Parts: sequence; C-alpha cells; structure tokens
Amino acid sequence: MNVGVNGGASFVIPFLAVFMAVIGIFATGHEYRHGTIQPTLTALPQRSRLILAKILTVTALTAVATLASMAINASVMLAFWGEVPGLFDDPVRSALLGYLVYNVIYAQVGLGLGLLFRGVPSALVVIFLMPLIIETLIVGLTMVPALEWLAPIVKFLPFTAGSELMLTSAADFGPAAPGFDFFGRWASGGVFAVCAALVIVTAWTLFKKRDA
Repeated sequence: MNVGVNGGASFVIPFLAVFMAVIGIFATGHEYRHGTIQPTLTALPQRSRLILAKILTVTALTAVATLASMAINASVMLAFWGEVPGLFDDPVRSALLGYLVYNVIYAQVGLGLGLLFRGVPSALVVIFLMPLIIETLIVGLTMVPALEWLAPIVKFLPFTAGSELMLTSAADFGPAAPGFDFFGRWASGGVFAVCAALVIVTAWTLFKKRDA
C-alpha cells in the first residue's frame, strides 16, 4: 500500500517532501540570495507578520500538493487494479494523514533553515545531510555491539521519528519495532514537529533581532 501513500517511493525520503522542503527554503532563503529582503521589509515592516504569512503559504501549498499527489496515486491504483483496497481503513488511512503531516513539517523545517542561515546553500546541505547521512549513520552505529547504547536515541532523531508517520503496518510501532522501541505514529510525528518548531522559533527570533 506504499503506492497509495507516497507513490511507492523506495527512497529514504519521499520526493514530494524533499521538493516542498526546497520550496520552503526558497520562500525565505531566496530573499537574502537575491537581495529582495530589504524591499520586502520596506513594504511590510512587521517582521512577525511576514514570517507568519510565509509559514501559512508554504503550509497551504504543501497540503494542496500532497492531497493532489495522493489523489493521483489512488487513481493510478484504481486504473491498474480496479480498486484501492484498504484506503479508508487503518493503518492505511492513518498513514495517508501521516504522509500529509510529514510533508507539511518537512517543508516548515526547510523554511526555518532558509531563514536561519539567511540563504539557500547551507539550508539545502542541512536538509539533506541530517536525514541521509547523520541520522542514517547513527542508526547504523547501533548495529555495532559496542555502540548498542545508542539505540534508545534513535526514536528521538527528528527525521527518523517523522518517517514513522507514514508507516502502513501497525507492527512497526513501539516495542514491535526491532531494537529501537519507537513511539507510536503521532508521538513520533510530535518529535519531528518539535524539531521543526525549534528551528522556526530560533530563526524567527534571530530574524526580529538581526539587521536585514
């Protein structure tokens, strides 16, 4: 049923989540890259209102794109198999909602990083480096007997925890998840959301204090 959730993507991160995170980075980072932040603040000097508008815009755009992608995925399944089994039943129904939440949070992390670094390149490096290299490395290190003590940390890794939102098998949660004792779907999503909130709040605070 992964086809119905994210198009059957086997990549560590769904393509749409990455794409929307890049959009989030551009929403803030491009302002500094092209020097448009000063005229933007001249037109709208209330900095908090500006950031809130960007957050709401990226959230809405991500939600629409995700819902459209799920509709396309369901249509493809219907065309090939003549039905979409279990689409409105758990755990697939929850995984679909989780996929929507995951993409929105991922996009907000991108937006926050673009604002925090006041540019695009550094934000892009972090948005890829964290889930694909750093967190994957930590998970891999837990397989080394001498480093098994790292296993309890895995469930607090934001991007790894966030991926639990999209799981279509209830057996993958909690104690049934081998070695890592993940939280449930929504609690794991909460870990990811807290990370996004910390990035945005930090970037927002600095944005209000720093010169444009």
